[in-house]
Amino acid sequence: MSTSLLYHSFGVRGCRHVRTQYREGQVVFTLRQNPEILRCPECGSRDVVRRGQVVRRFRTLPIGHKPVFFELPISRVACRACGVVRQVRLPFADPRRSYTQAFERYALELSRHMTIQDVAQHLGVSWDVVKDIQKRHLKRRYGRPRLKDLRLIAIDEIAIGKRQRYLTIVLDLVSGAVVFIGRGRDAAALVAFWRRLRCSKARIVAAAIDMSPAYIAALKQNLPQTAIVFDHFHIIQQYNDKLSNFRRRLYHQSQDEAQRKVLKGTRWLLLKNPENLDAGRDEKARLDEALALNKPLALAYYMKEDLRQLWCRSDKGQAAMFLDDWCRRAAASGIRMLERFARSLIRHRDGILAYYDFRISTGPLEGTNNKIKTMKRQAYGFRDDELFELKIYALHTTKYALVG
Repeated sequence: MSTSLLYHSFGVRGCRHVRTQYREGQVVFTLRQNPEILRCPECGSRDVVRRGQVVRRFRTLPIGHKPVFFELPISRVACRACGVVRQVRLPFADPRRSYTQAFERYALELSRHMTIQDVAQHLGVSWDVVKDIQKRHLKRRYGRPRLKDLRLIAIDEIAIGKRQRYLTIVLDLVSGAVVFIGRGRDAAALVAFWRRLRCSKARIVAAAIDMSPAYIAALKQNLPQTAIVFDHFHIIQQYNDKLSNFRRRLYHQSQDEAQRKVLKGTRWLLLKNPENLDAGRDEKARLDEALALNKPLALAYYMKEDLRQLWCRSDKGQAAMFLDDWCRRAAASGIRMLERFARSLIRHRDGILAYYDFRISTGPLEGTNNKIKTMKRQAYGFRDDELFELKIYALHTTKYALVG
């Protein structure tokens, strides 16, 4: 085998071929290092003295279904410049690895289309070897995301397992990349992010969050000049939760059996947007019947539909007038649920109206959270938390294709 074939086919440099053997279905190439390229692995000096050799075996690209290995004696050298005694480095394999860089690249390419277990079975290696290859690659590329260019971010939490396990995710709304993952869902989960942010000297102009007191306090303390934008989807979601509880209380308080029967099946009808009601199942008629039987429920429902129009105003001034008017009507409704929600909106008024300054939301982050859940289900969970987090960092570059 020529030196050129070794280089172009397997990426081997600095070695020459000695012989080829076939052992138990394996192809073994015996190689020899060129003595003139011996250098100190620490300082790169050529002023070294040999201190023996050790034969090592490296797995490389397969030929067909035949596993291929390189065997070669690796020199141990003593450096006269820095005084260390080490094995010389190989240009085609990383230190303390039993496979070549070409094998690593091949495994990573297969991992784009196959599971870790499938790649391991195809290559005839253990599951842990393929996982280690993926983990090292992800750590090199995504182990420390760049924060300097951050301008618009979104912060939200995601449940990742039983026993109240949560991750706090910070998303760059410009690039769509996850830039930080904190364990937990309180202010403590973001401590490391604030520290890295100060070191990067990034200038974040706006952050989209829900109305979590922990996130609000953390942002005001660490980014006092950053505008806080409360996500409108979370606001409507909070209203829907209160509306659902309100319907439940009305159901239990009602003494009219006919009214209870109508209210019992209307939970999801109340939470649906009117344009999404299924005409084929008479959902609109059932909803109208329930609203006609209970005026407080009808008022709470129509106030929800009115609140959705807050984010459709032409400018911030009109939105402020609309919000103030909605809160006055809710406060005068006599319904405790509406009164309490109106007070909450008044407390968060500036953050709600800040949407008209930056037009951002946590919607892209909710999409990323769905991708994280899908990835977790496809893998049937992750035993290595660090690998799981690295895969989240790389999620914005992941592409899925239908195979068939």
